Amino acid sequence: MSYQEAYASYHATSLDAQTSRASPIELVLLLTDGLLDELARARAHIVGKRYEQRAASINKCVDIINGLSSSLDFDSGGQVVGNLANLYEFCATHLHGAGVKQDPAMVDEVIKIMTTIRQGWAGVQARNG
Repeated sequence: MSYQEAYASYHATSLDAQTSRASPIELVLLLTDGLLDELARARAHIVGKRYEQRAASINKCVDIINGLSSSLDFDSGGQVVGNLANLYEFCATHLHGAGVKQDPAMVDEVIKIMTTIRQGWAGVQARNG
């Protein structure tokens, strides 16, 4: 087993343990952290002109964003949930554009938005224990 395979196995086991006992907000934070990590990789792939990896990375980011969006509770969330859904949609569309245009600055914009959203969720978690 290579180092990368061993690390991937460890990471998957660790993530399984974290998600099995996480609250819904903690799950959102875990997904957002994973998204931010993958956004950094996508940006690096764009800069490094690694086209196949860039495409796979952007697709992974969009999948995570779609997962975050699909977990929104539109029935009880009101305007905040609508705004989050719009931000998630903007981020997914913007990432596709970043891949097409090979523009790392577009990824930076998504990173900034998702970092702000993550800070908001972390604040909700802190207030609710």
